[in-house]
Amino acid sequence: MDRSTILFNASERGELNTTEDILKIVYDALDEKGYNAIDQMVGYILSGDPSYITSHNNARNMIRHIERDDLVEELLRAFLKK
Repeated sequence: MDRSTILFNASERGELNTTEDILKIVYDALDEKGYNAIDQMVGYILSGDPSYITSHNNARNMIRHIERDDLVEELLRAFLKK
């Protein structure tokens, strides 16, 4: 039996998403469903309630992989260009 380590590269399977990628996917999913995407995303960030995010295109599951405090920190850094 071969017990060598098998390397798994998620990026080769298209499974590696940055926070920016996830936010764009979530925005697009909300927009496609006719929601005001910005309002819905703000509601999620402030409350933590995943029902603000549609399950369309797996958006709800994807955004839950990002800690909300990390999300706010990254948004501030991008806004302030720091």
